Amino acid sequence: MSRMSWFGRMLAVLGLVLAPRPLVAQQETGRLVGRVVEGEQGTPLAGALVEVTGTSIKTATAVDGRFILQNVPVGAVYLSVRLIGFQPKTVTGLAIAKGETTEQNVSLSNSVVQLQELAVTAEAERGTVNAALEEQRNATSLVNSVTSEQIAKSPDSDASQAVQRVSGVTVQDGKYVFVRGLGERYTTATLNGARIPSPEPEKKVVPLDHFPSALLEAVTTSKTFTPDQTGDFAGAQVNIKTKEFPSRRTVQFSVGTGFNSRVAGNDMIFPLRETYDPVAFGAGERALPSEVANTDFTQNVAATTNNGAIASFRNAWSTPTRPGAGNANFGLSVGGTDKIFGQNLGYVFSGNYGYGQEIRDDQYRGLALAGANGAAEQIDLYQGQTGSYSVLWGGIGNITTNIGTHSQIAFNNTYNRTMDNDGRREQGFSENLATALDIQRLRYVERSVFSTQLQGTHALNLRHRVDWAGTFSDVSRREPDRSELVYTLDTDPVTGQPRSAWYGGSNEAAVRTFGDLQENAIEGKLDYTWYLGASADGRTALKLGGLARSVDRDAKNDVYSISSTGVLPQSALEQPAEVIFDGRYTEGDQQTLRLTPLGQGGSYVASDRLLAGYAMVSLPVSRRLTAVVGARLEDSRVVVDATPTLGETVRTNPTFTDVLPSLSLTYALNENQNLRFAASRTLSRPEYRELAPLLFREVIGSDNVLGNADLQRTLIDNLDLRWEWFLSDSEILSVSAFAKRFHDPIERVYLASSGTRIITFVNAKAATNYGVEFELRKSLGSVTPSLAPFTVFSNLTLMQSEIEIDNSSASVTDQNRRMVGQAPYVVNGGRFGIGSDSNTVIDPFIELRQLEWSQRLRLRRRNVLSGEGE
Repeated sequence: MSRMSWFGRMLAVLGLVLAPRPLVAQQETGRLVGRVVEGEQGTPLAGALVEVTGTSIKTATAVDGRFILQNVPVGAVYLSVRLIGFQPKTVTGLAIAKGETTEQNVSLSNSVVQLQELAVTAEAERGTVNAALEEQRNATSLVNSVTSEQIAKSPDSDASQAVQRVSGVTVQDGKYVFVRGLGERYTTATLNGARIPSPEPEKKVVPLDHFPSALLEAVTTSKTFTPDQTGDFAGAQVNIKTKEFPSRRTVQFSVGTGFNSRVAGNDMIFPLRETYDPVAFGAGERALPSEVANTDFTQNVAATTNNGAIASFRNAWSTPTRPGAGNANFGLSVGGTDKIFGQNLGYVFSGNYGYGQEIRDDQYRGLALAGANGAAEQIDLYQGQTGSYSVLWGGIGNITTNIGTHSQIAFNNTYNRTMDNDGRREQGFSENLATALDIQRLRYVERSVFSTQLQGTHALNLRHRVDWAGTFSDVSRREPDRSELVYTLDTDPVTGQPRSAWYGGSNEAAVRTFGDLQENAIEGKLDYTWYLGASADGRTALKLGGLARSVDRDAKNDVYSISSTGVLPQSALEQPAEVIFDGRYTEGDQQTLRLTPLGQGGSYVASDRLLAGYAMVSLPVSRRLTAVVGARLEDSRVVVDATPTLGETVRTNPTFTDVLPSLSLTYALNENQNLRFAASRTLSRPEYRELAPLLFREVIGSDNVLGNADLQRTLIDNLDLRWEWFLSDSEILSVSAFAKRFHDPIERVYLASSGTRIITFVNAKAATNYGVEFELRKSLGSVTPSLAPFTVFSNLTLMQSEIEIDNSSASVTDQNRRMVGQAPYVVNGGRFGIGSDSNTVIDPFIELRQLEWSQRLRLRRRNVLSGEGE
């Protein structure tokens, strides 16, 4: 079914939801909604009897634990909750207001024998399900969650900013997640539990800036592996959960604005805009001209054909300068629970649009050569500035309904689209060419992610539960018409004045690159949980499941060079590029400019098939100790067909079958403190681009990058130990230690060769990564009641790594060094406060990550100078 048909159906349902309806005849009643969960693990309880004491108003909870009680008399009421095998509970002090919806969540405790009914006040019970740290408290592994409530109190605009609040997490380039100093290859991302295809041609990781924060229910980071998770991560698995439907009908509209004092009102390098850039559909206006696509460069190209192809390119080369402006975002969300066609339907429809501008000043780029005694000498140092204009918009349409009291069906749909338009200008000295250069680059990247998911949950009875999901995802990434222009800088021998001239004699003097990526994935999974029984120590559960995923990717990259045939006079070379390429030198059969396809391009097609199955058991060893043990089997089969711009297709076909065991122990020191231990084996497979033996390089001053068809997957042994103290429902203090051992880790290295520098990917011998984490989230209400609305939080991660490189595979000056991109520490901190009558952010999140970035910059320079890093 097409996306437009899905969209049409969602609009129809939205119209039914918002259509006016007759007023309820009974004006002296209200509505009571909530959720019933199991107190130890926080899992929803289906079939619990929920009753307003002293009335005939009652219902049974659905499979997700939710209940809705209509026409509840106004005033104070008692709520009674019962379920066989659990201690019954009565909630007192519930106040029902006329015509309004009251929300009350309830937790039940396991009981082997029937105990006396427990009575609690509404104030004591309220929030037991919704507390931000509840998932972390009850998780079987090391989990950190950032909820929609926390996101709403922060200035975060997308998921990448929200996830930075988790200890040990940093985000590179505002997109890619690094956890505990490990690169993005060791972190995976899922959307509503299903893997998201990557819109990046050189990575399988998903850029998290693609998901607007206004559409998020929570971002959960799992740092330890359990068999019901996919096993290809070592840093973390990040699950992005889109908004759930609210218990009452809600319409929210938001408008935000901001500015960067370095940008707004100041002249800055800024990229050229096309008509549809503001809606992230500008790629069509930058598409590869048909005159170029239809030219057969394997034959002698006629001068008229050559000139026509050159003239068909957009005449856009230079990076213009103009004043910057501010940022803005807009959002609209509609959700609730209503009867439609006699069926209770939960729904949320939400959309968000935002745009912004950014300037990156004093950027440095350099390379190195090995000098005397193994010392590194810096060469080709360039300094520059980048100005960028970005757009991010998206929407979700999620619908959920219960079938009886034991089944729930959910239909989740997400579409997001981004545009990044960059202009960069840099100047430096080329040691190889012995001349100063001025390089200008225009780069436009357009990405989209679409996901539609049908999932079901079925509680067959108190002992058996089945969960299933089918997901189709589609991503695209278009990088059309990237232009790179090179001018030489010198001094006029006559006037003594500085001058610049187009470096037309080189095939890198004027380069146009056209990149296009399409990837889609189909994933199905099935999980079965069997609760074997309850004892005084808790509930024993056996969980079995399987997953099948099929991914297909088509990545294209075409590179063309425009150079001079040598007949242009010096006066012509000194003209601006927009004059040189305005058509005056491509008329008729002139032979002044030459168009050539370059070898550092090429395309590849990849297919990835994964089958997995697992078994795990959660066993209460004692009242305080719970063990989760199991294993996962994964079979991966990948085929990559790589085709260079000129040449034959090369096929790579790696297959890997692995057993991944896991053990997690949780010891409850008391009601509010846990001690956790986890041991597991996970893996990291090569990325598609790394397996494709294609050469890629930007213009002068950059390295060649070459894939390696012989790469093997990396196996990682993980150990984690954590103590956590839940000071309250919203406060925590925790200390963690971790250690990882990598077998055959994949690293970027300089290939041992003479002449042109080439970066490639190799399997190193081994590597280790270890460190400690500290986390604190504390309300200031303990200092004085007047500061109760304010919360401070901070986390610190200290880490170290060491990797062993094989001499035979790379140019190595140091056999033992840190892993590429490894920072020695990360510090995050901030405070926020909420007024009693508003949701106004008192003070935004304060990043202290500059400490980490400065260390990373120094570290990367050291690695690069050693001939071993990025």
